[in-house]
Amino acid sequence: MYPTISHLLFDLFGINIPLPIQTFGFWVAIAFIFASWIISNELKRKEKEGFLSSTKVNEIIGESLTTSEIISSLITGFFIGFKFIEALFHYTDLVNNPQDFILSTRGNLLGGLLIAAISFYLKWTENNKTKLATPKTIEKTVHPFELVGNMTMIAAVSGIIGAKIFHNLENMDTFLADPIGQLISFSGLTFYGGLIAGAVSVIWYANKYKINTKHLIDSAAPGLMLAYGVGRIGCQMSGDGDWGIDNFAPKPEWMSFLPDWMWSYTFPHNVINAGVPIQGCTGNFCMELANPVWPTAFYEVIMSLAIFGILWALRKHIKVPGALFFIYLAFNGVERFFIEKIRINTEYNILGGITQAEIISFSLILTAIIGVTYLYKSKKAI
Repeated sequence: MYPTISHLLFDLFGINIPLPIQTFGFWVAIAFIFASWIISNELKRKEKEGFLSSTKVNEIIGESLTTSEIISSLITGFFIGFKFIEALFHYTDLVNNPQDFILSTRGNLLGGLLIAAISFYLKWTENNKTKLATPKTIEKTVHPFELVGNMTMIAAVSGIIGAKIFHNLENMDTFLADPIGQLISFSGLTFYGGLIAGAVSVIWYANKYKINTKHLIDSAAPGLMLAYGVGRIGCQMSGDGDWGIDNFAPKPEWMSFLPDWMWSYTFPHNVINAGVPIQGCTGNFCMELANPVWPTAFYEVIMSLAIFGILWALRKHIKVPGALFFIYLAFNGVERFFIEKIRINTEYNILGGITQAEIISFSLILTAIIGVTYLYKSKKAI
């Protein structure tokens, strides 16, 4: 396992570069980049083919800095300087526990004031270059693909909030025991919570620019599936607890040429320090599971990439707007529903025991069936 990128670099190249970058977070960032690139290209294609169009918006240019812009510049600059300068002088503390370091109250006051002043000066200088004696309103053309950066940020922030909410609903006993710790912790994220919250926020934002919702969600479908698979690489490589139930079955003969960890694994040096101590190991990550388990995150990587390939192949052949997204929901729901059978998860005490992901995945499958049926019937009725 590689809890941090430093562990990965050491294993691959034998060099020890202490970096405050966790492996899971690194792959989540890569997932967002891939998804953004795919969505941007799909929006360009749809606009070129006439399914989407640009929007005219009014923009005021030449204004002086507003009070909110000044305050925002000062606060952002202060926070960066407060933490960054402290990190320069105490880099080891940052590397050993980046979450605690970032979320703590420790920092360098002088550094915060200095960077805040520099931030304000740069903002003020930049504004003076564009400021007019009399501000004027211009009409600006905005293409859908130009909004992908904003959509990505909105999806990231709202998605993390949604993922935390759904995770805490699923683990209410842990949340009640330490509500503050659970809310600010970087761990404990539920994919479907992020998907639902992110989708609602992005659709709301896109509607402001009159982007057709059906074509937008179709453009996002392949990228979302790819992002899910890429994110699961981070789960597998870091050992973040997203693994399966115990697997004592012997490795099948047809898998004999593959590494043992693809069948069952104890996740040594996992990032959440779960299991039992590893003999002779010293440091922060010296635990492994007592029993081998199914490497479910790895299986989801494979299935997600396969589903992405199918969606990518279908995207130009499905002529009913919105249908591709519902097909994505169906594939996603089926994949997640069945992987839950061998994954360790908190169960609700209903219907003989059922997980939150099983409930939502079943709902997604049902939604997909209803959605596709409705879209095709509506198309025939026109």
